[in-house]
Amino acid sequence: MIDILTTLAAAAPAASGGAFNGNFALGVAGAGAGIGLGLIGMAAAQAVGRNPSAFGNILTIGIIGMALAEAIAIYAFIMALQG
Repeated sequence: MIDILTTLAAAAPAASGGAFNGNFALGVAGAGAGIGLGLIGMAAAQAVGRNPSAFGNILTIGIIGMALAEAIAIYAFIMALQG
């Protein structure tokens, strides 16, 4: 995964005239948010499986974590609109 990102980062400035454009930032942030949401969901499902009585607390923490992960994608979307 790191090799793919470094290859894309090296190719992006050449393709856009020497500067990152908003589309690249939006793509990387979207991929990162998707991975983050998947990891949060997986961890929450495992935690509820281990301790079903803590469902409410786990749900609250999971929703906060997902909101923070989605905020990164929203910031990148705003950058893409301005760039």
